[in-house]
Amino acid sequence: MPAGVSHPIVGLAAGHAFAREKMPLRFWVLSGVLPVFPDVDTIGFYLGVPYESFWGHRGFFHSIFFALLLGVFVAAVYFREERIGSKKWCLLAAYFFLITATHGILDAFTNGGLGIALLAPFDNTRYFFPWQPIQVAPLYPRAMFSAWGLRVVASELLWVWLPSVLVIVVFRTVRRRRTTTAEEEPR
Repeated sequence: MPAGVSHPIVGLAAGHAFAREKMPLRFWVLSGVLPVFPDVDTIGFYLGVPYESFWGHRGFFHSIFFALLLGVFVAAVYFREERIGSKKWCLLAAYFFLITATHGILDAFTNGGLGIALLAPFDNTRYFFPWQPIQVAPLYPRAMFSAWGLRVVASELLWVWLPSVLVIVVFRTVRRRRTTTAEEEPR
């Protein structure tokens, strides 16, 4: 997996791209939490769940289907003021689905582990993408303070953080220019 701090940056960058208006704090908190949430399956290590099982690490909770379920659930629970099925509610559900799905997708770009069950529960095969530029992070935080940890940080800065920061900068710049242009237009 990419280190735990890299998943939230992707969600927060996506939030900057998605939010066309001022969003409530819960939107931003969820944008940081949901991309990390699939790693809740690591509790299985302490419960004796085998890594390669359906419920194991990088299994069902890393799937696109789970991301869809979680995205719909979060939109329904945390944005009750929006009528279910309305355009805004559907956009929020789609957004939360996509940022949750980034977790399994990013993990499929890493170079270690048993793969990601992206298509679970319909297909429990574990997949990696053919190109795996992201150094897999150790499962135990102490190992981050090693040569392996330095390689993880370097690859994540290049392949996760840099693109995420660029997304934020681009969308802020575009919005700022649109706001400035709209204010300058004669009425």
